[in-house]
Formats: sequence, C-alpha cells, structure tokens
Amino acid sequence: MKTSKIYLGLAITLIAGSITFSSCRKKEKTPETPADNEQSTATDNNLAESTSSDIESMGSQVCESFTMTTFRTSGNDIISLAPCASVITNTATKSYTVDFGTTGCVGTDGRTRTGKLFFNYSGSTPATAIYYRNPGFKLVVTSSNYVVDGNAVTINNKTITNTTPAGAPAGTNLTWLVSADISIAKANNGGNVSWTCTRVKELTNSFAPCYNGQTTSINWTLAKIKINGDASGSNTKGESFTAHATNLVRDFTCAPDNTKPHRHPFISGTISYTPGSRPTRLIDFGNGACDFNGTITINGQTWSFTLQ
Repeated sequence: MKTSKIYLGLAITLIAGSITFSSCRKKEKTPETPADNEQSTATDNNLAESTSSDIESMGSQVCESFTMTTFRTSGNDIISLAPCASVITNTATKSYTVDFGTTGCVGTDGRTRTGKLFFNYSGSTPATAIYYRNPGFKLVVTSSNYVVDGNAVTINNKTITNTTPAGAPAGTNLTWLVSADISIAKANNGGNVSWTCTRVKELTNSFAPCYNGQTTSINWTLAKIKINGDASGSNTKGESFTAHATNLVRDFTCAPDNTKPHRHPFISGTISYTPGSRPTRLIDFGNGACDFNGTITINGQTWSFTLQ
C-alpha cells in the first residue's frame, strides 16, 4: 500500500508537472499573423484610374471634334435643348467648357454626371497645335462640382501633353504624357481617395481607319490605347499607397454591356498596388478578352472580380 501511495503521488506530481509545462508552452507560443487578403482598397485605385481615364477620353474627343457624342445621348442639333452635356467653345481663350448640368446627365457609358469640366489648350507649343493629335498640344483640365455616380471628383491638377515627335513618319504611334492630382469623396460616405499619377498614353493603332494623319480627326470609336506609369496617394482607410501600371489596354471597340455601348473597360495589363507596408496586390485585367473580368493576387492567393 505504501509503495502504491508513492507511485500515485509520483504520478500526480508528474501529471501536475506535465500540465504546468504544457501551460507554459502555450503562453510562450507566438500568435499567428492573420493572412492579409484585404481587397477593398485596391478598388479605390481602380476608381481613380477609371475616373482619370474617362476625363482624358472626354478631353481627347472634344479637342478633336468639338463634340461629346459618346458621353451624352443628345445629338448636336438638339444639344441646347437636351438635359445633358453641352459644349461651350471659346476660341479667344482656347478653351472648352463641358457642362453636365445639375440634374444628372446619363451618358451612353451608363454613368450619371453633374457639374462642369474645363479644358484649356492655350499653353500648347507651338501655338498652332490646337488639336489633341498635334505634337506639342497641351491640355490643362479643371473642374467645378463634378460628380460621377455620386462620387465627388476634385481635379487639383491635370495636364495632358502630346509628346509625339513633330514630323514623325507615318505609322508612328501618337503618345501623350499625362500628369494628374485628383481627390474623390466616394458616394454614401464611403471615404476619401487622393490620387496622383504620371502616365504615358499611347494610341497603339495610329493608322487608318483610326488615324489618318494630322489633317484629320482621330476616330476615337476605333481607338486602342495603352497606358504605363506610376501613381500614389491615400485610400479610404487613410493608408498611403503606390501603384504601377503596366500595359493597361482600353479598346474603344469593346463594350461588354450592350446597354452601355460607350463603357470601355481595361481588357489587359496589370497594376501592382502596394498599400502601406502590406504585401503588393497584383491586379490583372486579363488577356484581351472583351469583358469586365479581372483578378487580384495577394501572397500567392488569387480572387476574381468584376469591374464596375
């Protein structure tokens, strides 16, 4: 009996020691870091990218043909009567004002806009560069109460300069240097986004029937553009970010939604988006298929998304 008691006492001691040891090991274990799969702030950059690109598209169209046919539903003959965008030309100041009104102008891209955009090309060099296609053409864009789908857009600075070499031989792709500084207050108190960029925009089909030389307007309905460059800013979480765009392609003959014939998404290319000190998100817009689909990859994990 005594021996049994000793063994039992020893067993209890060992068990207690084992429990104590296990408990100590648990306390000393380093907590695992949760996987970073947050994707929402990447859409902040996409929103800014798309908003900036749309403004450029409007500027390129109005400065080639003096109209905004693909961003409004009314024709030239009834523009002053239609509750949609009107274009005011001032040749003396070398400027255009695009007025979307105050009640909501729904364009054929499906987006609702209000407010005004101002395009001024008085800084072009040479002064004879009066069209978007002309080498040396320089366009400065500002805004007043400009709102797109409820997102209030402030253009702090936006400049587009045609960098195509003067006298370049036929077949040379037209290029533009784009710099922008915009702020967006997202709809429904969704937070604020600030975004600055330096981009190179290239018309990759600078030949007939899209481009027929300096004496003829670019046919933007047939255009295919490519965008490269860097951006930075802050997202709706107040977090600084950087974004590098590589070969973003927009094909103006591609409209995945027939009810929105002038909404042309990026169909290929990537954006490397890095929020703060967190891992880079690789946003991939596809391989050229005409759709709204894309993927985002974080730490080797990939998710699909649909462009809005």
